[in-house]
Amino acid sequence: MTRFTPDLLAGQQAELTAIRRDIHRHPETAFEEERTSQIVAEKLQSWGIEVHRGLATTGVVGTLKGKRPGQKTIGLRADMDALHLQEKNDFDYASSIPNKMHACGHDGHTTMLLGAARQLAAAPDFGGTVHFIFQPAEEGQGGARVMIEEGLFDRFNCDAVYGMHNMPGFPRGHFAIRSGPMLAASDSWEVTFKGTGGHGAMPYRGTDPTFVAGQFIVALQGIIGRNVPPTQASVLSVGHIAAGTAGSPNVIPSEVLIRGTARSFTPDVRDLLERRVGELAVGIAQGGGCDAEYKYFRRYPPLINSIEQTSIAVEAAALTVGRDKVEPNTPPVTGAEDFAFMLEKKPGAYIMIGNGGPDEGGCHNVHSPLYDFSDAILTTGAAYWVNLVQLELGDA
Repeated sequence: MTRFTPDLLAGQQAELTAIRRDIHRHPETAFEEERTSQIVAEKLQSWGIEVHRGLATTGVVGTLKGKRPGQKTIGLRADMDALHLQEKNDFDYASSIPNKMHACGHDGHTTMLLGAARQLAAAPDFGGTVHFIFQPAEEGQGGARVMIEEGLFDRFNCDAVYGMHNMPGFPRGHFAIRSGPMLAASDSWEVTFKGTGGHGAMPYRGTDPTFVAGQFIVALQGIIGRNVPPTQASVLSVGHIAAGTAGSPNVIPSEVLIRGTARSFTPDVRDLLERRVGELAVGIAQGGGCDAEYKYFRRYPPLINSIEQTSIAVEAAALTVGRDKVEPNTPPVTGAEDFAFMLEKKPGAYIMIGNGGPDEGGCHNVHSPLYDFSDAILTTGAAYWVNLVQLELGDA
């Protein structure tokens, strides 16, 4: 087996950089990735890879069979969508579309997988089949779930599936992964507190939902501190509060709307958070003479890496950059990823690749208007994918 290092793919650096920057300059948000998916499809076809389009509207799946015998199939997934965000970078490939930006590195994820597809198509010295899965709508819209519902794994069976994401603040080109829960479930909730409202000078003549809402916000963290076991990580945060009108500060509003997020890693804690947020809202509302309407929305499940596939991913990363640059037991992260839907259906693993630490000139975090993907790791990510395919299918 040939060990693929980034140096072996150095000849692709200029082309991959151009692809990545072109995608960055033309960001497309959830289920609207028409231009991006066209680029992906055309590149795959030009390299002789069989292309399928249409899953989840703009999804693309490229299928490549190795020249050696083998029945095993694996899926490699990259996300394609951008965020609704106004970019503040001033380089020449900054977003040309107002209020849309590749602020999470999906332009880089797509490009790295394209680089691997090109290399594997040129030398398909493996047994079995690789499906290159280019997924739309990761950012909050569950594109992975939609692809699955529309038959992704029925049409393109995978014995295992793998994903990768960049990690700002982590050394450039290093890798981090863990088996078991790696990213959290992402849920949202909303509570509407309802009272009579009234004159701000005479609150005793009505019921005040702002007083109730204030108590609720403070008490919310008691769920984490007093209901969730200290060995179980979880988060409850308020992200939106709406009540009253700015022009009438002497009016106590009759309703207060509060929205927030909940993060957890296990089914038990997820159930507990859903139940206790509602109980707390209703109890505090009743104590203040108000009513509470409560809704809880389960969004993304926790991302759980399989033990076997995690070990394969660790080995592929070690082949790519050396074992000293691979962290095989990185702490869980309370962020979320819809690749978790794929890992609910198939065994697999999701790995992080460093996008640059503070000693490498600094790196803005994802979802920042100043974020940018590091082109220096494009060949590193592509080489990781090639090594992974060879480990999974090379001995078939």
